[in-house]
Amino acid sequence: MARRFGRESGIIGAAAAAVVSLAVAGTLAFGNFGTTSQAEAESADDAKAQQAAPVDPSIVHASDRPGRSLNITIDDGPDPVWTPKALAVLKKYNVKAVFCMIGPQAKAHPDLVKQVVAAGHRLCDHTVSHNTGMDHQPESYQSRQILDAQKMIEDAAGGARVEYYRAPGGAFTPYSRKLAAQHGMRPLGWNVDSKDFEGGTVDGIESTVRGELSNGPTVLFHDGGGDRARTVESLDRLLPWMQQQGYGFGFPKR
Repeated sequence: MARRFGRESGIIGAAAAAVVSLAVAGTLAFGNFGTTSQAEAESADDAKAQQAAPVDPSIVHASDRPGRSLNITIDDGPDPVWTPKALAVLKKYNVKAVFCMIGPQAKAHPDLVKQVVAAGHRLCDHTVSHNTGMDHQPESYQSRQILDAQKMIEDAAGGARVEYYRAPGGAFTPYSRKLAAQHGMRPLGWNVDSKDFEGGTVDGIESTVRGELSNGPTVLFHDGGGDRARTVESLDRLLPWMQQQGYGFGFPKR
């Protein structure tokens, strides 16, 4: 009887030890799982904070590339007809650009936004409604226009951040500049207006850009808002000419 009791005690003891071991292992496993999740969460928070890190609220025109350099900027897309054509010309000459996108256009064409990012170009917030009278609107309106568009563009991009903000028609306000900068978007101006939005001939657009390059490095074109065939042809003429003149291509400073 005593022997049986001792044997059963040994079995029970072994079983208890096994249960304790499993409990400890489970605790460690869950502890590790929790640690990993916390680390991932902290990493995501760090990335989010870095993405939203404030930048200089002054309007930038200068290039981040030293020397003789230009910044190509393209507004009002993405457009399913003209954005792919503009991308093809930029790729042909190995030129990177900033695409200033309208929020609902980006939301409607996320594939194009992703193509822009995949090709190494940068994104710019050009508001929700492209209201050139934004500087006469209340701050609450400006905030919705800027921040809603930023979210639409970044969602469409699949995570790539919007690095610049360009007010429609240059209608910046001290508030809109500060707001954009607080959300990681440098206000972006321009020095050379190609006037491609006003119609005219390819020769006229080309002549305008050549004549205004001495004004500064940031050049404005459009890939949305209408028929941009003249813009595409102008880019196909101007980019190789710019390279022949010794210009390189950078991005606006952040």
